[in-house]
Amino acid sequence: MTIKAVIFDFDGTIIDTESLWYKAFKEVLREKYQLDLALEEFAKGIGTSDGGLYQYIQTQVRMEINKLEIKQLAHEHYSKYRQTLELREGVEEKLQEAKALGLKIGLASSSDRKWVEGYLREFNLIDYFSVIKTKDDVLEVKPNPSLYQKALKELEVGANEALAIEDSLNGAVAAVEAGVKCIVIPNDVTAHLEFPESTIRFESFNEFDFKQFC
Repeated sequence: MTIKAVIFDFDGTIIDTESLWYKAFKEVLREKYQLDLALEEFAKGIGTSDGGLYQYIQTQVRMEINKLEIKQLAHEHYSKYRQTLELREGVEEKLQEAKALGLKIGLASSSDRKWVEGYLREFNLIDYFSVIKTKDDVLEVKPNPSLYQKALKELEVGANEALAIEDSLNGAVAAVEAGVKCIVIPNDVTAHLEFPESTIRFESFNEFDFKQFC
């Protein structure tokens, strides 16, 4: 396998926003509905849209829920802890390595462009990426492979010439469905998930080098 490009997921892979969102939703649901949000249930929606999470909440509380209110409260709780966010260990070094090797660098995220690019600018990473694809670019987000297919097309590489970096099951499935070899680096909220057999799992960015795939 010789790669010409690497495509990063964003949430949970570059910055672990997902663990923070779990904390925020867990607090809100406990306060408002006395519901203890199980990590396993929250993790099902990681890397994709949040529709499944609200359906789960609805079935558990057995009463009509106010989705907009829950979302607003979760945002408020998230904002309280936002300053604690930092890059996952080793991710910037991996971006530097990919650049030094002459690899094209893309990003494929189920979040919206404003969210993704805002953080990339804040952490001074945006210049690493020649292609950024988000939910604004596709009809269906992950696990649908469209985000990866569009990133591949704009990067002008074949699926067999790219490597995906993911943290979630939905993201890994999207990469695999697009024919892209996928490295999975789980975080605290995705570590318990079982990933497709064809993926390569590492516990941190420090456990591998892109050179071994070139």
